[in-house]
Amino acid sequence: AENRIGGRVYTVPFGDNVVDLGAQWCHGEKDNVVYEALKRLNRLNLLEHTSEADHNIKLIRSNKELISDEIAYQVMDLLQSIPMEKDDFKDYDGSVGAYLNEVFWREFEKLDSKIDRVLAKEIFDNWKKEQLSVDSAETLFELASSSKADYWDCEGDNLLHWKDNGFHSILNILLHTENYQTNLGLLKDKIRFNHRVKHIKWKSVKHGIKITLYNGKVIMADHLVCTVSLGVLKENHKIMFEPCLPLSKERAIDGLKLGTVNKFFFEFEKVFLPDGWRGIDCLWRDEDLEILRETEYFWMEGISGFYGVAYQPRILCGWIVGRHARYVETLAEEEVLKALMWMLRKFLKFPVPDPIKFMRSQWYTNNNFRGTYSYRTLYADELRTGAWDLAKPMAEDEGKPIVQFAGEATHSHYFGTVHGAIETGWREADRLINYYEMKKTSK
Repeated sequence: AENRIGGRVYTVPFGDNVVDLGAQWCHGEKDNVVYEALKRLNRLNLLEHTSEADHNIKLIRSNKELISDEIAYQVMDLLQSIPMEKDDFKDYDGSVGAYLNEVFWREFEKLDSKIDRVLAKEIFDNWKKEQLSVDSAETLFELASSSKADYWDCEGDNLLHWKDNGFHSILNILLHTENYQTNLGLLKDKIRFNHRVKHIKWKSVKHGIKITLYNGKVIMADHLVCTVSLGVLKENHKIMFEPCLPLSKERAIDGLKLGTVNKFFFEFEKVFLPDGWRGIDCLWRDEDLEILRETEYFWMEGISGFYGVAYQPRILCGWIVGRHARYVETLAEEEVLKALMWMLRKFLKFPVPDPIKFMRSQWYTNNNFRGTYSYRTLYADELRTGAWDLAKPMAEDEGKPIVQFAGEATHSHYFGTVHGAIETGWREADRLINYYEMKKTSK
């Protein structure tokens, strides 16, 4: 549908090299097909571990008060010690938000040093925003504990970054090419760009599947692998598929959710943060938040902070999540930049120069994405559905797959990740290969 490959892997030139508007880190090593593909081809030099220095994020309140490292470490250590392994969520029926609230405040009361409870809440609230960006969730109180219990963490460094290469490097690996932008390698002459699908007639068609595009073209096919995002399915599945999708699949589309996480990139002429600072977490005091909510800048409540980017010393990246991330996409770029500079100057005591360049992602308002990555809701649990229903193919009576589904939202354990998305593509390719292998042997 787009004029490029990669989907939510989207690396663009910016600053001294590139930035990722979409997927940014390789999450883990063992059983992560991204990492293992690089390892197999002796290309691990494309990745680098996130250093301790990169975690030196300062906590600043909305009255410009810098929280001492001692207090920051105490509260952050407490947050990092919250049991978050899948087994910790296995027998918990509520939301992730309820679980975190329960554990944090219980453990907070046990602390020897008496940290101001109001400040602790500000730090906790901001940390929860960062958790939301991990899961792309609207609110942690909608995020099902099963989302954590069923998610598989890959052992190893969970924040491997791509140095000055960008996540799009994985496309070269998958396509066996040096530069997919000039040579598509395995997919040479096999891709049609800007071909957005409007309608899929998948049953009772004499010559297979009839696919109608928005540009008026019609394509006939034997098989179709649907890899559009969950957000696109939510918006279009009722008019896209004829006949309608099976009820089990409609339940999955209804119950699962695709959240929105966006980034803001600022390029400055030179570094202006003090030495050693890798970014700031923005803590809103209640009284300032109350005022903010009554202004046109209300959406800034969704921003967790502004952080450095690996191999890009002059760049800051802001993160925003949820309904505020969707709203800000509707504003003009100049308006967004003006507001963000107001926020940076509100929190920082020292002068903040104007950036020489600014860029942002807009995943929700793009009709081909409608968000960033999927998560399991309490409602999905109530419907007793999940990625497994979304992944199930529609097949003919003799087992021939007609319409198949792939993409991160169809993975029961690696949803929300690039390695999960890749695995599902391979899963559906294998399904077709196996079908034809069996057909060959049964003759």
